[in-house]
Amino acid sequence: MSDHPRFVVNRSMVALVPEQPFLDWIQAVDPQPVPNLTLEQVREDQSVFLLPDELADSHDNAVRWVEKRWQAFFEFMLGEWFDDSAWPETLSLAMFRTWFSVRFHSMVFDMAPEVPVMHEDWDEDDDASDVLH
Repeated sequence: MSDHPRFVVNRSMVALVPEQPFLDWIQAVDPQPVPNLTLEQVREDQSVFLLPDELADSHDNAVRWVEKRWQAFFEFMLGEWFDDSAWPETLSLAMFRTWFSVRFHSMVFDMAPEVPVMHEDWDEDDDASDVLH
C-alpha cells in the first residue's frame, strides 16, 4: 500500500477540543489531581466524532449539527473524566461553547483499507462488533 492518502471514508469529522474552563473543572473536582496538568495534556487524545457525509460541505454546518446535540456531547466529554456526581449542576449551550471548540475536517482518509473498520456499540450489553466495510 502507498503511504499517500487514497481511500476516503464517506464521513466528515469533528474533534471536540477542550478549552481552559474544562481543565479548570477537572482540577476543581479531581479528588487526586494530577500535579501541573496542562491544557495541552488534556488535549493530547481528543475525542473525534464521525459525522454524516452531507455535513462535509462546511465547518458551519458541522458546528450547527454538533450544537443541536450539545447536551449529549457535553455529557460524553464530562463522562470521559468523572461520573455524573462530579458534573456541574447546570449545563448549557453557552457553557459548552466556552468549554470546547469544535474542530471540523471534511476529509477522512483510511490509511489501512485492508483492515475492516469495526463498529462497537457501547450501549449494548454484549460485546458484539459489526464490520463497517
